[in-house]
Amino acid sequence: MANLSSSPDSATLLAGARRAREAGDLSAEQRLLERALAAAPTDARVLNAVGMQALAAHDGERARDLFVQASTADPGQPVLLLNVATAQRMIGDTAAERAALDEVLSIDRTNFTAHLRLAELYQRTGDAIAAAQEWSAVVQMASATDPRPPLMVDALERGLALLREQNDGLSRRIDDELGTELGSMGADARRFSACVDHMLGRRPIYHNQCAGIHYPFLPADEFFDRRLFPWFTDLEAQADVIRNEALALLVDNDVQRPYVRQDAGTPTNKWSPLDNNKDWSAAFLWEYGVRDEALCARCPATVAALEAVPQTDIPGKAPTAFFSILRAGAHIPAHTGVTNTRTIIHLPLVVPPACAFRVGGETRPWIEGEAFAFDDTIEHEAWNRSTEPRIVLIFDVWNPHLTTDEQRLLKTMFRITDQGAVKP
Repeated sequence: MANLSSSPDSATLLAGARRAREAGDLSAEQRLLERALAAAPTDARVLNAVGMQALAAHDGERARDLFVQASTADPGQPVLLLNVATAQRMIGDTAAERAALDEVLSIDRTNFTAHLRLAELYQRTGDAIAAAQEWSAVVQMASATDPRPPLMVDALERGLALLREQNDGLSRRIDDELGTELGSMGADARRFSACVDHMLGRRPIYHNQCAGIHYPFLPADEFFDRRLFPWFTDLEAQADVIRNEALALLVDNDVQRPYVRQDAGTPTNKWSPLDNNKDWSAAFLWEYGVRDEALCARCPATVAALEAVPQTDIPGKAPTAFFSILRAGAHIPAHTGVTNTRTIIHLPLVVPPACAFRVGGETRPWIEGEAFAFDDTIEHEAWNRSTEPRIVLIFDVWNPHLTTDEQRLLKTMFRITDQGAVKP
């Protein structure tokens, strides 16, 4: 914390106040702090110290005002913003408390205290989904820390207890709603039941790298056999008109946005070079199940082609369909996707030389007008080493190895979990 306007007098007074507090002389502490504040009214350290004294005296409004002044005097200091949040909590201003904690995370996405305080806030206000998400972050951060200070040990125990309670509730709800149907399916319910058990932490599974839901026992194909997609021929027959619509649409740069957009405060990682960078951009026709009517109206043939294929249809999650633009010299780093319940389809539209796509141990060039399907939970990457942009239509469909019953069960499960919370 910067000492923006400190003077020998204020520093001496602060030191004296600390000694008075340690000696239990709170009256002397208060007098010395008030003198320090009079001597240096814009000093962040002084403002913070007086705010802490006000907080100890349960004067939340004065503490808030002092912490806000300190944060204004020395912006970007997480500890000052955390103190603001503490005072806001004392006076019962939940919205302002959350805003202060969100600001801490915009500075440092890995701030453990901010995640813990947000978890407590959401739990206190009855937002079960947000509370579980934040407690999951707390549990993950605490689990990765060794040794753990007492505060972190306590937070880890509380977080695990809450998440166990949430998972038990979800388990009961899923059993109540789906138990009879699963019982009647016999062996056909094996994969779905294993999926739920894994999601709720009741069994481990050795699997591909999925960032979200993993569905057990599906074949782990890198590139799927195109015979599993009999509609590819009809899709490919529309490639020329889809290409023309994409080129006409993408003349308008405003329809494109960077594909990678990380939250403020996220630590440097492999995605940082592409963060808010149009080297990899996208024009979304559907995103997380929401259709962009304006863009779809400009691409009627593309929309018709997409509506003719078995896209996933999970409200709030799927389908997603977009034109993906990879500019000259750009590289998408190796990564894995969210869930193997879906399959990613590429229909290459504009492919200059020296462009390629790797999934697992196999690398393929894109060939204009030839669709392919792959499992994005297997490590994959892409590059464009040409001097021109590469354009591909990308969308998701159900994994072809899922039965229609399993697809229906998954849609129901996602609906249930959107109303509750899942394990970290």
